[in-house]
Amino acid sequence: MIDRIRFAQTLKEYNIELTEKQMDQLDKYAQILVEYNEKVNLTAITDPLGIENKHFLDSLLFAANPLVKGKVADVGTGAGFPGIVTKIYKPEIDITLIEPTGKRCTFLQYALDTLGLEGSVVKERAEEAARKQWREQFDVVTARAVADMRVLSEYCIPLAKVGGHFIAMKGDGEKELAPAMKAIEKLGGKFETMKTFTLPDESKRCLIICKKEKDTPKVYPRNGGKIAKAPL
Repeated sequence: MIDRIRFAQTLKEYNIELTEKQMDQLDKYAQILVEYNEKVNLTAITDPLGIENKHFLDSLLFAANPLVKGKVADVGTGAGFPGIVTKIYKPEIDITLIEPTGKRCTFLQYALDTLGLEGSVVKERAEEAARKQWREQFDVVTARAVADMRVLSEYCIPLAKVGGHFIAMKGDGEKELAPAMKAIEKLGGKFETMKTFTLPDESKRCLIICKKEKDTPKVYPRNGGKIAKAPL
C-alpha cells in the first residue's frame, strides 16, 4: 500500500527510523484504513503519499517526542491518529483512544486487533470522560485537528495528571496559542514550548506543549455546549 522506500527516505530527513516490523504494521494499517473507509467515513486522505505524510509522518512527529511515554490518551482520535501510530512507534506505552463515534470505535478496535496491538478504546466525549474514572490519569494527553486551542484545553487538560503534559497537534498554532493562555492556566496547565515542523508538501505543523502543574478545578470541564459557546 505505502511506498516503503519513499517513506523510509522521508523519515530519514526527520531523523525518524522504523524497524521492519513497524513498517509492516504501518503498511497493514494503511491497507485496512482504505478498505474500511469504503463503508465508514474515516478519512478523506486515501492515496499512499497522503497517508504517508499527512497521517503517518504527522503522527510520528508527535510520537518521537521524548515526553511521549507512560499512559497516553488520544482525544477525538478518529481513525487512530496519532494514537495507533504512536503505539506502533513506542509499543511500551499504555495507549487509550477516546472517540465518541461508535462506528469509529469499532474500527479502532479492529485496527488494534489486526495489528497485534494492545490498547483501550473508550467511546466517550472528552469532557464526559474527564468527569469519570479517566480524570487526571494520563502522563500525556494529545489531540489532532479537534478544536480551537481554548476549547481543546478544556477537553484535554483535565485528563492529564499533575506533572504530566498536554500536547496539542496543530497546523499554525501560533495564532491559537496567545488567546488560549488564560484557559491553559485556569485549567491547571502552563505553556512550556512549541515545536514546529514543515511536512514535505510545505504545510506547517506544530506541537504546543503544556505541563499540568496543579489539579484542574472541579468545575471543569463544563458540558460540551458551554465549552463551545463560551470558551475560557
